[in-house]
Amino acid sequence: MDKLLEFKQNVKGKKIGLVGIGVSNLPAIEYLHDLGAKITLYDKNENLLSEYPSLKGMKIKYYLGENYLNHLEDLDYIFRSPGVRPFYPEIEKAKENGTIITSEIEMLIHLAPCKIFAVTGSDGKTTTTTLISKFLEKAGYKVWLGGNIGKAIFSKIDEIKKDDIIVLELSSFQLMTLKESPDISVITNISPNHLDYHRSYDEYIDAKANIFKYQKAGNIVVFNADDKMTSRYLKNVQRGVQIRYFSLNKKIENGTYLENNNIVSNIDKETIIDNIDNVRLVGIHNIANICAAISAVISYTGIKPIIEVIREFNGVEHRMELVKEKNDVKWYNDSIGTSPSRTIAGLKSFNQKIILIAGGYDKNLDYNVMAPYILDKVKILILMGKTASKIEKAVKEEIENRGTKEKLDIITLSSMEECVNYANSVALSNDIVVLSPASASFDMYKNFEVRGNHFKELVNNLK
Repeated sequence: MDKLLEFKQNVKGKKIGLVGIGVSNLPAIEYLHDLGAKITLYDKNENLLSEYPSLKGMKIKYYLGENYLNHLEDLDYIFRSPGVRPFYPEIEKAKENGTIITSEIEMLIHLAPCKIFAVTGSDGKTTTTTLISKFLEKAGYKVWLGGNIGKAIFSKIDEIKKDDIIVLELSSFQLMTLKESPDISVITNISPNHLDYHRSYDEYIDAKANIFKYQKAGNIVVFNADDKMTSRYLKNVQRGVQIRYFSLNKKIENGTYLENNNIVSNIDKETIIDNIDNVRLVGIHNIANICAAISAVISYTGIKPIIEVIREFNGVEHRMELVKEKNDVKWYNDSIGTSPSRTIAGLKSFNQKIILIAGGYDKNLDYNVMAPYILDKVKILILMGKTASKIEKAVKEEIENRGTKEKLDIITLSSMEECVNYANSVALSNDIVVLSPASASFDMYKNFEVRGNHFKELVNNLK
């Protein structure tokens, strides 16, 4: 029997709990409700119904507030949102009692009738995922973009055809409980991140591995040949899975790499794709993203669509996005820089010292790794948020460790508006100002998009 038809028949009349409710999974709630499932919603937000009035018209039960997880008994399925940890005792108890724990992403991967490309990693996920989707679209495929970007597409499963392609950006939160891997998987790189969510760095590393761990013979996995975690991951690749690579530092077999300022691929045959001077994206880290995406898609697209895209695509919003050039000062929004490694990649994009605005919510990350790059690449450091003191401490310790007389102007302010105004007051002709917080946004903003949009608004309103 067709997997989707079997799922629809099986879900009718079943008790399904959705744990963690937001705008992204409202379509899934409606879809499961229309299939005849008995829906119960669980969320800490007591004002859920007033925020999502469309739910009021459906026959649905609710458990809201602080103790919302105390009522997970007697369910056939639990659909867990990525923000809800799968190791909560209440969820683990439900699993022991026979409840199937799943998620929209897991069910989408299981039911999809077409090829699935998926990308994960600590940095570069969104740009690499977007490039893959654009390469495929340029080659003529119907692409469904989802996961962390695009639209929630589980509820659109009936519309997806066999010859379409699904492209997903997947976080460690979404991968933790995955038991079925996509057809073509990419890991951009691995560095410490989300240690406020995961119980250990090893758990984070292992969660990322699920993107390829259950692949079948004939599937493809793309690894970063320059990343030390790749050797650990290679041990978990299933027999018959094709391994491809990308690299900025060396010529590699069966991959895409940088050689003499040219992007070269030898997956089918050795071919110069293009010179990096023709690439619109800013920064060497984006050349890595391009190489990763090419290794994933070249067998499906050929070279021509790839060349067209990399010559016209100028980036994803909030990722080293040029906001404005005013009085010969360039302002860049890199609000996606939510970890030290992301900000380091951003700092490497420039050949001159910059004015950096950093700091935000503390994810329990180590800022010492970023300090050498700040000293080498930053002329004025403007800090805000919970991690301001940690970043300043790391930089001062680096100065002390170097045993030199290096100085760096550091100032801590209390708001984005103060940071932008101060940067504007000290910036000189030909300076570059970059917002790249190396921290999450949750101490001041709902998410990094809201933070980035506020920064852009302030910059665009400068007199």
